[in-house]
Amino acid sequence: MSANIPFDIASDSHHQPSETAKIAAPVRIRRLVWKLAIATLALMAVGSATRVMNAGLACPDWPLCYGQLVPSQQMNLRVFLEWFHRLDASLIGLMSIWLAGQAWWCRRDLPRWLPWATLGAVFLILVQGALGGLTVTELLRFDIVTAHLGTALAFLVTLVVMGCCLMPYRGVGTSGNLHSIGLISAVLVYLQCLLGALVGSRWAAHQCLGLSQLCQVMDSHLIGVVPPTIAIFTLLLVSWRTPALHPWLRRLTVVIGTLLSLQIVLGIATLQMHLQVEPLTVTHHTVGATLTAALVAFTVLAWRDRTQSFSTPISLKPSQTLS
Repeated sequence: MSANIPFDIASDSHHQPSETAKIAAPVRIRRLVWKLAIATLALMAVGSATRVMNAGLACPDWPLCYGQLVPSQQMNLRVFLEWFHRLDASLIGLMSIWLAGQAWWCRRDLPRWLPWATLGAVFLILVQGALGGLTVTELLRFDIVTAHLGTALAFLVTLVVMGCCLMPYRGVGTSGNLHSIGLISAVLVYLQCLLGALVGSRWAAHQCLGLSQLCQVMDSHLIGVVPPTIAIFTLLLVSWRTPALHPWLRRLTVVIGTLLSLQIVLGIATLQMHLQVEPLTVTHHTVGATLTAALVAFTVLAWRDRTQSFSTPISLKPSQTLS
């Protein structure tokens, strides 16, 4: 029976596992990227809680805490927050190195840009670690704390871009210039997050509400809400009026609109409560980071919709596509 099997069919069945293995590499890397992105967002929430609870110097030394890996004798809520924040950051750093190693090991089966992008992510992690140490040694200097958050947000954005570029997404070519509006919105929200970090690192809101000091810093954050809000409303309006928009982009507009509404409500509530409700403030910071990530995802997918409609997904090379 085996002699009657055509050569090309036998050959195809012989090479099928290797083709499947090639496709497995982008899928495996993509899943790792998204897990890392979720872990980073959670780490940013823990970092926000650490700052809001005034626990940034709960561990007076760095990288250890009271000269120990686990400061069991000094452990309380504030020490735990700072210690766990460092532990979580270390795990994410190791995951980033693992991601880069996997990308370079499987680089023949991945887009050429991906291994270099993972190295960029590792670089951001190294910068973030250095800034984390400086926040302690420099006693929470406001510019270092702000840069610390900005680098974390840049790392999250990098992961979201990689994840969206690796998704098996086929555009329909109807997005038009939505990617440009999305990019403007994402940049404005990112800058607004930096303003929020500046307000938090200088305790400007507390000083303005209590002592009428640093009100210019807080007012800049309040006024800064206007440009990104207008940009996002424009994005939502143009998306709503765009016929046959890709379902993924349509769903993202719902997510973005919901996050924007929630963020505005949280901002007003936080101000009305004079920043005395810590979970409210932490949620406000976390939703801001999530909104930035959602806008970046929309921008990348809208760009792919415009440039790669009805084409092979970017996560696979032509040689990797199964018939």
